[in-house]
Amino acid sequence: MSFTLTHLLLINISSAYMSTLVRKASRRPIGDKIFRGLLTSSGLLVLLICLAMLISLISNSMEAFSEFGFFRFICSSEWDPTAGREQYGALPFIVGTVVTSILALILCIPFSLPVALFIGEYFKGKRIAGVIRSLTDLLAGIPSIVYGLWGFYTLRPLIDMIDGPQGNGYGILTSVLILTVMIIPYASSLTAEFVMLTPKSLKEAAYSLGATRTEVIGSVILPNARSGIVAAYILALGRALGETMAVTMLIGNTDKIPTSLFDTGQSMASLIANQFNEAHGLKLSSLIAIALVLFLITAIINGIVKIILNKKRA
Repeated sequence: MSFTLTHLLLINISSAYMSTLVRKASRRPIGDKIFRGLLTSSGLLVLLICLAMLISLISNSMEAFSEFGFFRFICSSEWDPTAGREQYGALPFIVGTVVTSILALILCIPFSLPVALFIGEYFKGKRIAGVIRSLTDLLAGIPSIVYGLWGFYTLRPLIDMIDGPQGNGYGILTSVLILTVMIIPYASSLTAEFVMLTPKSLKEAAYSLGATRTEVIGSVILPNARSGIVAAYILALGRALGETMAVTMLIGNTDKIPTSLFDTGQSMASLIANQFNEAHGLKLSSLIAIALVLFLITAIINGIVKIILNKKRA
């Protein structure tokens, strides 16, 4: 009798459990549809934000492009806000932005890649790697105004001593150095993440064939993490291109094309930060046009990198 009751009880519990599963299964398609809708909405929202930014920049810069023409605007080196003979050109600021960012990226690679390999491979899981990683993440999150102040009171006097009496420490070189210091921890942190994603089986296979640690890094880890490393440095370049406050404090803010590393200049972001509040009319439209050019430069660089990566994968 007790066996029968126990058997019946188990049957009832099983039936209740199965009915619960059936109810959940019947509700799952609705939940999946909601979740899929949320994901689709999020993707469309990002697209709409980009389109809204682009449309806003284009519409507000049309006055400048109508006055000077697109190619004349980006190729002209004149910047004269005098009423009655206003002339605006973006070339000095494009040169200042591209030169400082590219040089900072070039200087960043020899320092950030070893740090990433130190954290992600040589001392992976060790306490020293954890300490360095924490410090790197801390440096990557420091606001740019702090870097700008450090550059103003530390780097600028050193550059002033090197440049001699004719300089004052401001200029392209000072901006390049501060940008390099800013993007090294950012690139190192991202690169270390991709280095650590290399499958352990690949490394063990290389070691079993007699490869040294250096050979494993050169023939296994770096090729496997190549696309991620390139993406990390592109993100670092993007930060350098759009950096405003630190560059504004150190580049010198002169509306001319720099002719040497010790010469002063201005980036597109620093120009907008310096003159946007007092701008109106044609000058305001020209500043927004420069913002549009910066947007396009960033998009073109990202597109070129994706094309290169796709060719390498093929």
